[in-house]
Amino acid sequence: MIQARNLTKHFGPKVAVDGISFTLEKGEVLGFLGPNGAGKSTTMRMVTGFIPPTSGEISVGGHDIAREPIAARRLLGYLPENAPSYSDMTVTGFLGFAAEMRGLSGDSKKRAIHRVAEMCFLGPVLQQGIDTLSKGYRHRICFAQSIIHDPEILILDEPTDGLDPNQKHEVRSLIRDMGKNKAIIFSTHILEEVEAACSRAIIIDRGRIVANGTPAELKARSPESGALTIHLGGSPGEGAGKKLRALAGVERIATLGENPLRVRLYPAKNTPSADLARAVLQAASAHAWQIEDLRIEEGRLDDVFRSITLPDTTKESRK
Repeated sequence: MIQARNLTKHFGPKVAVDGISFTLEKGEVLGFLGPNGAGKSTTMRMVTGFIPPTSGEISVGGHDIAREPIAARRLLGYLPENAPSYSDMTVTGFLGFAAEMRGLSGDSKKRAIHRVAEMCFLGPVLQQGIDTLSKGYRHRICFAQSIIHDPEILILDEPTDGLDPNQKHEVRSLIRDMGKNKAIIFSTHILEEVEAACSRAIIIDRGRIVANGTPAELKARSPESGALTIHLGGSPGEGAGKKLRALAGVERIATLGENPLRVRLYPAKNTPSADLARAVLQAASAHAWQIEDLRIEEGRLDDVFRSITLPDTTKESRK
């Protein structure tokens, strides 16, 4: 549905996007993740044809965005950054205007307005002026215009910005449901949104893609991924930690708490976490330890994000 090849964007001497390439298929929800100023919004503006790339090519549904802009944009729904709208319009008026711009009229336009108003929970405010509404409602109105024509591809720039926790949950659920039949890109710097709504994520930093994979694949890059966290109850004895450290397949151990004893074991290379967990259970049985909790950590996305995107000088200072 989308193919971007070697995209670059220069603003004078500043390189905002530096050789980005990626694809998006139908049925995918692709999270564009990165710190502020990483190049997320600039990339999305180029994909929608809002600004031209300095170099590179973009294909949308088989149409080159530069040579066939109208055909490409017909396939797109776009929620820009900061969710702009016409504050002097009513909600119904604005959605009607957006529908007409997308070629809808008559009953088709009425059905489209009713559909998006229901999907975005706008029923109570349809006749109100946009300038009287909260930031959260204004954001939902702009989201509604992006799907008014039921597009095949959605480009959403910070779709939950300004929403309260309940509204964020609604929007994430909506994105996840629509992603079954559409191709969706949405940018965010909120890590929990990637796990909540995305089938795949790209981390971009300083204009370059630095990671690309499913949330599970990215979390597997965390230093904690595959480690065993163990909580021993009762009085396991002073030597319990040393005995755990001596188990075959343990690379290192970190003490998380002394009383009660909580430790984290890091498996050596080529030692499956499940094998190490069995060794821990056998040791517990042999030494009559009371295991309150034993879990294999799946890794943390925020650890991966920080390790990839922190400036090198910051990484050195934290060692």
